[in-house]
Amino acid sequence: MTPEAEAMTNPFAPEACHEPALDSAPRRLRYRAGADYARWRTAVRRKLGELLGPDPERVPLNVRREWDRDEAEFRERRIVFTSERHADVPCHLLVPKRGRPPYPVVICLQGHSTGMHISLGRPKYPGDERTIAGGDRDFALQAVRQGYAALALEQRCFGERADSRSKDVRSIQHTCHHASMTALLLGRTMIGERVWDVRRAIEVLREFPEVDARRIACMGNSGGGTITYFAACMEPRIQAAMPSCYVCSLGRSIGRIDHCADNYVPGMLQWFDLGDLACLIAPRPLVVVAGATDNIFPIEGVRECYAVIEEVYRAAGAAGARPAGKGGTSGVPSTSCRGGTGMAAARPGSASPAVTIRVLWRLNRLMVTSLPMGLGGPG
Repeated sequence: MTPEAEAMTNPFAPEACHEPALDSAPRRLRYRAGADYARWRTAVRRKLGELLGPDPERVPLNVRREWDRDEAEFRERRIVFTSERHADVPCHLLVPKRGRPPYPVVICLQGHSTGMHISLGRPKYPGDERTIAGGDRDFALQAVRQGYAALALEQRCFGERADSRSKDVRSIQHTCHHASMTALLLGRTMIGERVWDVRRAIEVLREFPEVDARRIACMGNSGGGTITYFAACMEPRIQAAMPSCYVCSLGRSIGRIDHCADNYVPGMLQWFDLGDLACLIAPRPLVVVAGATDNIFPIEGVRECYAVIEEVYRAAGAAGARPAGKGGTSGVPSTSCRGGTGMAAARPGSASPAVTIRVLWRLNRLMVTSLPMGLGGPG
């Protein structure tokens, strides 16, 4: 008998207790048709803020412009800002050379990769070349080529912000594990800390006149998709969001399948699941991207979650909410989303972005052209 089969028949295994509890989690603030929507939404926003942890002390941003340089398609600026005390955030701001400023901007968030340099298409570590070669996660370059400015932001625990403690005290090699658990000791969460960085980055963008800080979208894959979704929930200044390979019923994904510690928000299923949280994004444009055979965010859980999102958007007055279906852009050889085998894409302006959700069930590239920016388009 395999270890997996043995675990399924072992009445003493922890999952024998946890999995039924996942299925019957109370979700006290779940979406209920006919309830007072505005009152419910206010309660969800308040509770999510509590679960993510308190906002850090707001300190001066102390924006440092380290260098500027010209590339063929854009001008690049390396900047560092202070998100909270003792937490500096390196970023690269790319501004296209074509079009007219001020440009709408896409905040680009890498997930569990070697860092934001992947968004810039620049290999730094072994294996990066393979990741970048197919063009699968170079979000920032894609954004610029579509006429948007792009802010590639280094997330906590990745790349330049990875765990740098001595190997003598590190027995778990995931660069997010220790920091995520320490955040819990402090009454915080890694999701909350990363969302705070995004919110502060939006304030930084105001300092650059070539960028229109009123027209901001956010996109990311896997761990970047996680923060894209939660940041859109917590930050109304994000006008459009495209989380890839994350949005899925928690009981079918991180509740049953091993994930890194930075995915977990203590007590969340006591109150709501990801689909319920869509009330904090609606009716702003949302694109949910999923791989048809993603083995850690199963498509069945994505569909289950999306069904709730669709109901929530309708309740919010976005009557045109609908899936994009399959088909669309084809012939792109890369694979940014686990298990993707084709792509459904809708270009900005192809439908009313204020009331439309587009779900990409099958894809082989996370493309900026799929973002229904709702931002008036590039300058």
